[in-house]
Amino acid sequence: MTNDQPSPARPARPKPGERRLQILQTLATMLQEPGADRVTTAALAARLQVSEAALYRHFASKAQMFEGLIEFIESTVFGLINQIAAQEDDGLRQLRAIVAMLLGFAERNPGMTRVLVGDALVTEDGRLQDRINQLIDRVEASLRQGFRNAVAQGTLPQDTDIQARAGIVLAFVLGRWLRFAKSGFRRQPTESIDQLIALLVV
Repeated sequence: MTNDQPSPARPARPKPGERRLQILQTLATMLQEPGADRVTTAALAARLQVSEAALYRHFASKAQMFEGLIEFIESTVFGLINQIAAQEDDGLRQLRAIVAMLLGFAERNPGMTRVLVGDALVTEDGRLQDRINQLIDRVEASLRQGFRNAVAQGTLPQDTDIQARAGIVLAFVLGRWLRFAKSGFRRQPTESIDQLIALLVV
């Protein structure tokens, strides 16, 4: 008597791009867990149930994995900034929307917040912190542009110190990110956001 039951199908192996994304998502998840001061490739491989050699088939080094996270942050944050700039002509409303987005992004992505504040990069390749510094500089440039637009539109006086105003707003955002990371993600970045943005961007 023959067995007509089909043999169980083997799970499909993820495509290379899918595996890369899975590695980055898992790294970001591990960074937001308690005690995740330093995520090792051994721990990452164990979480994914693969060998360390399998990780290195997709990324040449752990630094390259962090670069992948930073590239995701860059593409998401600046994609949203460009979208806000395209949809909102008013400079002050544009600034408020950018600040709200930056804080909301951190709140939704705790592990990536640790990358943004440099907390997760302390023991990693120095070039990663350089990338984050460049990202922060670009955020500040976007804030300066918002203040510049507000001055050009007459909603802020001509003698507004655009550099100083953008620096204050950036310091607020960085402070909120840092408090979120250092509190073990208990102090939400968007706490009292409407009142604070109203004080900052006027």
